[in-house]
Amino acid sequence: MFSPELKKGSIELLVLSLLEDAARHGYDLGKAIEERSGGRLVFRISSLYPVLSRLEERRLIRGRWVEKPGIRRRRYYRVTHAGRRALERQRALWDDYVTAVGDVLEREAPG
Repeated sequence: MFSPELKKGSIELLVLSLLEDAARHGYDLGKAIEERSGGRLVFRISSLYPVLSRLEERRLIRGRWVEKPGIRRRRYYRVTHAGRRALERQRALWDDYVTAVGDVLEREAPG
């Protein structure tokens, strides 16, 4: 539905936002994005893992392996303090961006 470029520009913000309140694994992140967007945003799970890796390298998230009986091993991610600060900045930038785009798209009343 949305262009890959538009989705690519928002994926880090979406992931950090979802990890803000609870640790999640990659598949869970993809499903949460799809569900919360009403199916309008769908990311292949394979495209999420490079993003998670980059965020972990930048120390914005931390991952740990969890093993449970009868369930395959999963890597759960949690946002770090640095990640919370980055999320705050990204949310502010996103809000400014959405406002600016809305201002441009706004039509003037016919005179």
